[in-house]
This record gives sequence, structure tokens and C-alpha cells, in this order.
Amino acid sequence: MRLSTRNQLPGTISSIQEGAVTAIVRVTLDGGGQLVTSSITLEAARDLGLAEGTAVTVLVKASEVSLAVE
Repeated sequence: MRLSTRNQLPGTISSIQEGAVTAIVRVTLDGGGQLVTSSITLEAARDLGLAEGTAVTVLVKASEVSLAVE
């Protein structure tokens, strides 16, 4: 599969919290242990067969990236 998304971060699912409609998926990134959290539909999580320990690629594509400082 080829994608236009340039921000592709490999990692492993560390937890999945299923709600009524959505799933909160936490991914520990390879090479540093940073955590990325994604909210996806429960249907998508089940269709993808996601489970703790599954290797995944986090795809990040956004029209805006914001930064803040104090």
C-alpha cells in the first residue's frame, strides 16, 4: 500500500478502551516509548482486528499543527 501521508510512526498497541461508539487506542512508539492516543470508531477497531500487542503504524495528517508555550 502506498500513502500520501508522510508522518508514519511505527509502534505497538498498549491499550484499547472500548466505549459505546468509539475506541481509545494507545500506541507506544518504537524507538523511544512515546505514547500516541487515537480515537477511532469501535467498528473500525473491530474491522482492523486491533488488540493489545498488535504492531501498527500511526498515520498523522493534519491541516493544522499548533504549538503552545508558557
